[in-house]
Amino acid sequence: MDTLPDTPLRKFSDPDVTAKGERRAQVALVGLETLWFNTGTLCNITCDNCYIESSPRNDRLAYLSRGEVQAFLAEASASPHPPTEIGLTGGEPFMNPDILGIVEDSLAGGYRVLVLTNAMRPMQRLAAPLSALAARFTGRLTLRVSLDHYTQAGHERLRGAGTWAPALEGLRWIAANGIDVAVASRTVSGESDGALRAGFSALFAESGLAIDPGDHGRLVLFPEMTGSDDVPEITEACWGILKKSPNSVMCASSRMVVKRKGADLPAVVACTLLPYDPAFEMGATLAAASGPVKLNHRHCARFCVLGGASCSAPA
Repeated sequence: MDTLPDTPLRKFSDPDVTAKGERRAQVALVGLETLWFNTGTLCNITCDNCYIESSPRNDRLAYLSRGEVQAFLAEASASPHPPTEIGLTGGEPFMNPDILGIVEDSLAGGYRVLVLTNAMRPMQRLAAPLSALAARFTGRLTLRVSLDHYTQAGHERLRGAGTWAPALEGLRWIAANGIDVAVASRTVSGESDGALRAGFSALFAESGLAIDPGDHGRLVLFPEMTGSDDVPEITEACWGILKKSPNSVMCASSRMVVKRKGADLPAVVACTLLPYDPAFEMGATLAAASGPVKLNHRHCARFCVLGGASCSAPA
């Protein structure tokens, strides 16, 4: 264990040493299984406590173009062990003017494609071409819809008035058109895992949706993350204490491509949750971004290690 520094550190201030002077945990890239693209942070709605503050005004991450995504897909396909999944997130991905081409290219490359969406108007206006893509690439496209609670009141408390009915309409449309569907929700209500899954079970049955709420890949319950939490730092010793492997953490198997507003080129960052922090920007190519990630952020602890969560779909 390192000697305590002369000047006390703040939590998450040193990439190598915790505030208590212990060696910080890091995670090696075991293999790139999911390649994420943030298609842009603009969204049609503003949600309370959005992980990356997406809104109709937040354009800190610009729209990725089809050509920019193609370049990374080409690099991925040429690697000795290419990823199996392409993840598309935002913002609302269906606001990106190139989204259909990006989805098509990803599917044509032989990948499974996971799109995170609120299933509202931006998605619904593309219903016909989306349905055609799903039919062309049967079983390889999944749309994961954000429903922040199984009740209208709980959902709209975070997403705003008038967001419940359009989201359910979009969710039903996805299921009715034979597209693989999943739901992502949150634990902000404080209910137990069992209570939340029971609530969603009733909603799915009432809505005629054949989604198994007990399948953690079909109903994903994400842990909450706030800036005011007193989150413990993850040290090298924590893996043994928590009986967890660093290989289970999201950055052991994924990276995300972003394009910052005003930037000439996209960049690769460590994960979906940290698109803004320059400490987690890893390079301009997938090869450059293959190094280890130091868990020097509260999200690393709260969401990934202690929360056991991942944005990717289970294999």
